[in-house]
Amino acid sequence: MPVMDGLEAVRRIRANPLVAATPVLALTANASDADRQLCLAAGMDDFVTKPVIPATLYAMLARWRVRRSTGPAGASAAAVAEPSAR
Repeated sequence: MPVMDGLEAVRRIRANPLVAATPVLALTANASDADRQLCLAAGMDDFVTKPVIPATLYAMLARWRVRRSTGPAGASAAAVAEPSAR
């Protein structure tokens, strides 16, 4: 991204109370564990590396869609807080 990178973008998203709860998923070619930790520490919820395996991406999107649609009020705390396959 020409103006800011994904890490700064997610930090700004998390700082905005209107959208702070929006799931943010990293999709990157940087596949090291250090890169994963940087993304998660910046506030991203999950992490997928390129080349993308479609089934993996679809499963992740489905997981986060369910979490988003049920939300904290409609789901148990364990279901909402359950960590992704990190």
